[in-house]
Formats: sequence, C-alpha cells, structure tokens
Amino acid sequence: MDFGFILSSAAGELFSPTTAAYALAALGLAVHFGYSGLLNFGQAGFMAVGAYGFAISTLTFGVPFFVGLVIAVICSAIFAMLLGIPTLRLRADYLAIVTIAAAEIVRYIVTTNQLTAVTGSANGLAAFEGGFYAMNPFPAGSYMGMNNRDFFIRVVGWGLVIICCTLVWLLMRSPWGRVLKGIREDENAVRSLGKNVYAYKMQALIMGGVLGALAGMIFTLPRGAVQPANYGTELTFFLYTCLLLGGLGTVLGPVIGAMIFWVVLSLTQGILYGLIESGAVTWLNTVQAGQLRYILVGVALMLLMIFRPQGVFGNKKELAFA
Repeated sequence: MDFGFILSSAAGELFSPTTAAYALAALGLAVHFGYSGLLNFGQAGFMAVGAYGFAISTLTFGVPFFVGLVIAVICSAIFAMLLGIPTLRLRADYLAIVTIAAAEIVRYIVTTNQLTAVTGSANGLAAFEGGFYAMNPFPAGSYMGMNNRDFFIRVVGWGLVIICCTLVWLLMRSPWGRVLKGIREDENAVRSLGKNVYAYKMQALIMGGVLGALAGMIFTLPRGAVQPANYGTELTFFLYTCLLLGGLGTVLGPVIGAMIFWVVLSLTQGILYGLIESGAVTWLNTVQAGQLRYILVGVALMLLMIFRPQGVFGNKKELAFA
C-alpha cells in the first residue's frame, strides 16, 4: 500500500474544485440555517438550478459566459421566491418539507423524456464550458503539477469562495445580519421591534440560494457535464455534514468543514482500496469499500456531535437556537 500516494491524493482534495463547490454551497446553508434559522433541505436543488440554468442558456441560446452566469443567479432567486412565498410565514419544518420535495421535483423535471432536447434527460448536458475556459489567462504548461485548465478552475473556484466569505462576513456584522441572528433566536421579539421578519427571511433564502447556484456551476465546470444523478438528496446531507463539521453560525466553518469532509473521504477510500489490493482485507470489494467510507464519515460526525457539537470553529452560544 502506497501511503505517499494516498496522502498526496488526500492533500489534493484540500483545494479541488469540488471542495470549493461544497464550501460555497455549505456557506449558503450557513446563511440559511446557521444565521437565519431556515431549515433548508433542498440546497442540492439550488445547485441543480444554477448548473442547468447556466448550461441550458449556453447551449440552447448561445449566450456568453457572464450572461449565462446572470441567468443562473436569476433562476436561483426565482426558485427561492417560489419556495419562500408559501412557507416562510409558517414554522421552519414546513420549509424543510417544501425544500426537500422541491429539490427532488427539479431533479425529476430535468430527467423527463419530453425535455430531452433541452435538459438532456438522464444523460444530462455537456460541452458548455468552452466560454469559461476561453477566458483562461494561463498559457499551456504545468502549474503546481496541474495543467492550465485545472489550475484556472481552482483559481476561479477558490477566488469565488474568498469573495463570498468576505461578503457574508461583512453582511453578518451589519445591522441586516444582526436582524437575521435575532430572527434565528426569537423571531417574535424581532417582529415586536417593527422588523419585517418575512422580508428578511426571504432575503436570506435568496442569498443562500444564489450561493448554492454558484456552487452548482463550480461543481459542474471541471466535469464539462451536468447530470441529474449528481444532485440527489444525499448531496444536501453531505453539505450539512460540512456545515456541522465546521460550525453552524460561522463563515470559515463551512469552508474548513468541506476540506475536512473531502480529505477524510479520500483518505478512507485510499486506505480501504489499498487494503483490498494488498489482500489484507478479503471480505470487501471496491464497491462495498466506497459505501463503507461514508459510514465511517457518519460515525466520525456522530462522535463530533457528542464531544464537540458546536463544530470546529463554532461556539456553544450558536447552539442556543437549535
């Protein structure tokens, strides 16, 4: 078993585009649940809306990259309003039910055979990333062991993470952010002060949804394809794992949580595959090992919730509303 290769592969996940996408999407959940108390179980739906909004606008209408980006953001905002209008005046659990159902509806809609010409059905869409890589300022060559395309998507993905984290940090320190934290703690008290709780919740839902849409784009650009199977309910649960690992009401927590999540997944997969290939483990095959690593991550999360429920960067004050 080559431990050097396993460790280098795990280290590579620290700054992979997928980790950046998970960090962005988990940051959106931090805005929803960590800061506003909105129980959104459909972040995968926002990611799918962003990815498909960009891909369809690029392939079907031939729009430039930045126009496709704006369309994806607008689609996610509309999706958030459609979810929020009937539910945000009700208890948080209604939002949870609606969002998890809406994410599945989005996934089933794009797999409909009647929409194959637009969405690609179960096969998804591909070859829409040309406009993005056409902006690549890095000439062909090797950059830290990566080609110019891989290096470019990492720079863009993590640059976007830094920008969004800074924006969320500034907003949560502003009067607007303090109102959101007040709503999380006791929305009736905030309402008694004359604040429009419904409007603030809607703004938070839209903001977190936009972050999810941007994450969906970063998630799909390196692959050059968007497929509905990648946006199942389990994706949202993985994002909550990242959020809980780092800390609910924090800005850096979701980012660190995403890094930990993917490093642990890579390490467990590498070790399990190495044990199988060396013959040290004969009661597992590679398919079973792929599922076992998620079980191990689940056990680690349970232990974290027992011994440090506030997450790596969180504090116990943030658990008061839970």
